[in-house]
Amino acid sequence: MSVTRLGSQTRQLIDAARHELRSDPASVEELRHSAARLEEPLRVALTGTVKAGKSTLLNALVGEEIAPTDATECTRVVTWFEQSTTPRIDLTHDSGRRTRLAVHRDEGRLALDLGGVTADRVEKLQVGWPSPLLGEFTLVDTPGTSSNSRDVSARTRALLLPEDRPCDVDAVVYLTRGTDGADVRLLDQLQTRVGTAAGPLGIVGVLSRADEVKGGRERNLDAARAAADDAGRRVERSLLPVSGLLALRGRTLRQTEFDDLAVLATVPEGTLEAALRSVTRFTAEDTELLLSTGQRRELLDAFGLFGTRFAVMLIRTGATDAPALARELTAHSGLEDLRRTLHLQFGQRSTELKAHSALRSLKAVLARTPSSASRSLSRAADRLLADTHVFRELRVLSGLRTGGLQLRDADVVLLERMLGGEGMSPHIRLGMPADAGQEQISRVALTALRFWRSQAGRPTIDTATVQACACAARSCEALLAR
Repeated sequence: MSVTRLGSQTRQLIDAARHELRSDPASVEELRHSAARLEEPLRVALTGTVKAGKSTLLNALVGEEIAPTDATECTRVVTWFEQSTTPRIDLTHDSGRRTRLAVHRDEGRLALDLGGVTADRVEKLQVGWPSPLLGEFTLVDTPGTSSNSRDVSARTRALLLPEDRPCDVDAVVYLTRGTDGADVRLLDQLQTRVGTAAGPLGIVGVLSRADEVKGGRERNLDAARAAADDAGRRVERSLLPVSGLLALRGRTLRQTEFDDLAVLATVPEGTLEAALRSVTRFTAEDTELLLSTGQRRELLDAFGLFGTRFAVMLIRTGATDAPALARELTAHSGLEDLRRTLHLQFGQRSTELKAHSALRSLKAVLARTPSSASRSLSRAADRLLADTHVFRELRVLSGLRTGGLQLRDADVVLLERMLGGEGMSPHIRLGMPADAGQEQISRVALTALRFWRSQAGRPTIDTATVQACACAARSCEALLAR
């Protein structure tokens, strides 16, 4: 089924259900939200354990410091960041009461203040902000899943792993600093629910705070990528190495910050390295670091020890002005890889993913209002939901770089491209020129179909490789059916 047709038929089913349930205002309102979801950006939640860097990464993605990173009442609630022409903050609390909060900025950072409302009374916190990225994705910042407060962790689990309703988010970016038991358990739970009514539609794994690999002494992310590959193999999924802090500083770097870092770059390497071993040493009064204690504390607040070391190293190796350092920080942060992955895996599949989310919500409403018409509509929704190939592609892509498939490296590259990992259009999937004609595309797609079927039929490969090759063959069939 074409993407356009899927979206159209989903709208028609929701409209029919709204007419059928017109005497039930609550159901009609819920269906109105389901229909509206088709026109909204995809909802992507950032989640992980405490101090994994979720809010910092969200700020880096948006390019402004709008999510609080310090331990305040706001970090204990789920916060939705949405596209808006002007900044706004809306708080829903105490059984549906809505309050418009004042928008304040403190030294460039958005200051979120719940106005005396405690976290346990908050039902939803929405921040509207003008941002191109928020036009493509609504970002959802969640409390840490290993918080000392059971209530705080429960809010995140209720959002991502609901027991009695469809999942409210379409996709999850899961941040981990390692592969401890809590990370693996939650990742496993999320993965088993991907594409089901009670889970997200896709997951991207991130090895966060990648600048801290090897103490932040590496000039590029090669060490971080190796660490991410190693951690990914342990959790059987691909992990992207990303430093949200480096990315954020790259996108918000001030001239005064560059000037202070440039001064540090003139300090003898051994002297600076000794000072950067701890916060106490770096901020001591009797150092030879050529900056005041206040200046050094401001650098720590902005960059941390690891980020400061990394930024100084970049200046010493050629980043001679603020714009150059900003570019280098962003380039080394891994942020662009994450943005590209989000766009290719989710953004280009947005119509299918949003339609599946809307259909799951529709079925939940119909299940609560049984009638012959409701059952007929539910069966029609099931027929649309039956094509789950988009989720099979996402599952294979999510584990592609773990080294677990029994394929040559060159074939893994072909597989990623065929599954839409580099773009969704037929010519990109097949590695053809943009001006390729339909006859050429069909001929190459048929050749690819035969190749992936032959790979799936090899008697010596494991089940995961068979499933990945069969998925690629199904993608070829979809191209031929156009």
